Amino acid sequence: MRALRVGDDALLIEASSGEEAQALHAELLRRRAAGALTVREIVPAARTVLLDGVDDPARRAAELTAARVPEVPSRTRELIELPVRYDGPDLAAVAGRWGVTEREAARIHAGTEFTVAFCGFAPGFGYLTGLPDRYDVPRRATPRTAVPAGAVALAGPYTGVYPRSSPGGWQLIGTTDAVLWDHARVPAALLAPGARVRFVPVEGA
Repeated sequence: MRALRVGDDALLIEASSGEEAQALHAELLRRRAAGALTVREIVPAARTVLLDGVDDPARRAAELTAARVPEVPSRTRELIELPVRYDGPDLAAVAGRWGVTEREAARIHAGTEFTVAFCGFAPGFGYLTGLPDRYDVPRRATPRTAVPAGAVALAGPYTGVYPRSSPGGWQLIGTTDAVLWDHARVPAALLAPGARVRFVPVEGA
């Protein structure tokens, strides 16, 4: 890992992989909860973790880069289930790329337990990992000008759900009625980094 100073009291930790970044994020949360780390924000991304408001950036940078990151502990968080209809306009193309039928593609996706690796793009949007590498799919060559809220989509190694209508280039495979972002809810985001997620087919899937 490599630690980069950001401003006066922040660090950007670069990990060697997405898995290492997720493990580091879990470990930093554990340290903060135990009182062993003073920091305002811990923000994971694909292969980095940003620490903002670090108590002693130079010392923390040396500690983090020298230490071995423990593996992510056994999953104890409650499983979030999202109802889904596998009715997306790109389902056939995704199934063809996987070399299976549309029904089988839906079964593969619904049979996977996902983890929210990080959040971004829009409030409530989580980047979910869990599908094996062989199921990676490219973004669409031509992005759509409007993707509806609730669209379940794939791009690269990630699954995501659009929390609101917006332009997007991901492959749309389904639809959910789950509300991903609600400012009146505490917390407003349904999905947070580290959360476990499964998609549950519903009638009409």
